[in-house]
Amino acid sequence: MAENTLRIKPVVNTDRPALGRFIASRWGAATAVAHGTVFRPAELPGLVAVRDGRLAGLLTYDVSGDALEIVTIDAVTPNGGVGSALVTAVADEARRRQVRRLVVTTTNDNLDALRFYQRRDFRLIAVRPGAADEARRLKPQIPEIGHYDIPLHDELELARELGSQQT
Repeated sequence: MAENTLRIKPVVNTDRPALGRFIASRWGAATAVAHGTVFRPAELPGLVAVRDGRLAGLLTYDVSGDALEIVTIDAVTPNGGVGSALVTAVADEARRRQVRRLVVTTTNDNLDALRFYQRRDFRLIAVRPGAADEARRLKPQIPEIGHYDIPLHDELELARELGSQQT
């Protein structure tokens, strides 16, 4: 019988070429843009989710000041607990680094992400009208029409304050 255990591990340098290809296939390029900043996720710290010896998900992040920013998060198969496990693991990493909060930026069309994060105690802290339109200048692969045929224009920032609890 195949093992179905999900294992979360830190990204190591030998992972980066494969993760770069994974990110490009999921994000349409090797870059991600949020709040006017161009990120190269495959070069950032991250966590890899592995199930049955295969990549099940990836979360990349950047730490600045008192915040750990989730730059990308992807689960190969949605609704299988991978995203939740990655967020739990990155919260633990943030606490280890003595970072007080997690932040994430998404776009106005990404209703699934808004639901996902709010169900995990993230709260909306900023709306940046037109930020996705500006980001498109830095990353032309960003579509004009997003999820659910919603015109993609704005960024929404969510944050979760971290206490000492393990959730």
